[in-house]
Amino acid sequence: MQYLEPMNFLGHAYLSFGHPEILVGNMISDFVKGKTQYQYPEDIQKGIKLHRLIDDYTDRHPATLAAKEFFRPAYRLYSAPIVDVVYDHFLASDEQTLTDQELSELAQNTYNILDQFHYLLPSPLVAMLPYMKRDNWLYNYKSEQGIYRSLQGLMRRASITDDGSKALAVLLANKADLGIQYRHMIADVKHFAKGAFEELIDPAKSLPNN
Repeated sequence: MQYLEPMNFLGHAYLSFGHPEILVGNMISDFVKGKTQYQYPEDIQKGIKLHRLIDDYTDRHPATLAAKEFFRPAYRLYSAPIVDVVYDHFLASDEQTLTDQELSELAQNTYNILDQFHYLLPSPLVAMLPYMKRDNWLYNYKSEQGIYRSLQGLMRRASITDDGSKALAVLLANKADLGIQYRHMIADVKHFAKGAFEELIDPAKSLPNN
């Protein structure tokens, strides 16, 4: 069945800053196409927009451009989504950003919020959510097996004749260098996302003389 594999959700959950509707929008954005975004409540629309702003910023960040080069020889255009998944692995393992307890709480809170807004979720995410909770995807991004499952899912969705083991091997062989790129990126994207979040939640604060 399609969409039953882990995806790079953790960063978007983390960069929702504890706001339930923003988190829902952030988590469903990849499943929402075109004008259908305007069918959602306003704060969920803001979460969808935040997700896309984060993706655009991260994709253009020099650290991401450098990280993609490790995967480009084998995966070419798919190096970008692979790096997204790899970043979630580093975030889940980064106890300076998320302690193990904070990661566990973020994962459980995310599942609870998605359950609360179940009636608004796109059907692919509805199908995915029981597996996400059962196998605790968000927490298990920190393990080698968890990230391998996520890479396997990416390969299946992209119809790549690769079980993800090659991408995992590249990650493990270059983990120190990829970790450097992650650390260059994470502080910048958190600062950017926080500013974008605050502007979306209260646009008046971003106006001059306010």
